[in-house]
Amino acid sequence: MSQITRREFAGTLATATTAATLNAQPARPRIKITDLRCAIIGKSPTIRIVTDQGISGFGQAESYKPYLKPMVLFYKDYLIGEDPTDVERVMLKIRRLGAFKPWGAAVSAIEIALWDLAGKAAGVPVYKLLGGKIRDKVRAYNGGVRFPMTGNMPRDYAEIAGKMKDAKEGFTLIKQAVGFHNQAMMKAIPGAWYDDPRTGASHPDRGLMTERGMDHVVACVEAMKKVLGKDIGLALDCGPGWMVKDAITFAKAMEPLHITWLEDLITGDYTPYPNAELFREVTMSTSVPIHTGEQIYLRQNFKDLIEKQAVNVVGPDPEDVGGLAETKWIAEYADLHGILIAPHGIFDGLIGLAAHVHLAAALPQNYIAFEYPLGQPEWWYQIIDGLPDPIMKQGFIDVWDKPGLGVTFNVRAARKYLAEEDRGFFD
Repeated sequence: MSQITRREFAGTLATATTAATLNAQPARPRIKITDLRCAIIGKSPTIRIVTDQGISGFGQAESYKPYLKPMVLFYKDYLIGEDPTDVERVMLKIRRLGAFKPWGAAVSAIEIALWDLAGKAAGVPVYKLLGGKIRDKVRAYNGGVRFPMTGNMPRDYAEIAGKMKDAKEGFTLIKQAVGFHNQAMMKAIPGAWYDDPRTGASHPDRGLMTERGMDHVVACVEAMKKVLGKDIGLALDCGPGWMVKDAITFAKAMEPLHITWLEDLITGDYTPYPNAELFREVTMSTSVPIHTGEQIYLRQNFKDLIEKQAVNVVGPDPEDVGGLAETKWIAEYADLHGILIAPHGIFDGLIGLAAHVHLAAALPQNYIAFEYPLGQPEWWYQIIDGLPDPIMKQGFIDVWDKPGLGVTFNVRAARKYLAEEDRGFFD
């Protein structure tokens, strides 16, 4: 009989013991997706992924996209029978079938529901599955808490800035639409640009501003900044629609005001491409941070913006770009190139709010803030349980530790808002 050393014997014994222990433990039954459902609750396409183990995951698309339901359900056959905790394996089947805003929203909502389900199955919050949190509270900026305006002159914007400054959420950063992103502002004075106002899809106007138009936009911003002072940042949602030379002129006028960023000057919203060369021309001409990205689907379409240093801030929307993991990948790649991230999310709803909190907790240190979504209509706050009360304190949201996204439906309260065709959504 050959001799073995004490160390070899101990290693053999440990291996045998580990194998015996593993063999003795019953294998966890493989969880399978049995159904994909979508209900329009209010105006929000709401996703439920159902499994054979009684666990469901929920996701949500932006509140003004009720037309997405058929597209969501198109993916059902791709999901049935899959293990939802293998999020990437499932996403490989459907990710290629989305497109730029708004057609990436269905894929994104499904991805968020998968993470919710995976977290619940593992008994851990989603941020753990995204790499773990590096911050215990996350900053959100105000893009949607608004108050009625009586006009669109500088004094009116000063008044609205004061109301947002005093809002109960205590925002430390506020974003306001200006220029072609704010039709009321541009139409408040005659001849603001060299073209006729257009009608149709969102933000249809585009063109060269007149001196009168440029002076009006600058004056409105100056009025807001004077009220907000140095303690509350001001970001501007500008377009799309600006000509490059106007964008540079405006950016230079904003430099003394320390504006946090200028968003979507060249392309944005439903424009299905990011024009990196034009954005870079603006970015290299000013010290004011230039921002874009809410309309972009998937990491590949951020590649030029990031690698060409075309912008200073990227703003993917997790509910349009492909989901939470996709946004985190973009954030990490941007960070390698010295570019900041401030995710878009104004219409992402309360399930979307929960998703943003978990994502922001795990984003790298190039994170600024995410855009604070609201429950719309107001009764959404009565049908979702699990959010902090109050949700926001002094501009920040404390990260919670409940499994999955950590929010659930009050099913009894929610049922009355289901359309007849969606009556089986919670069954």
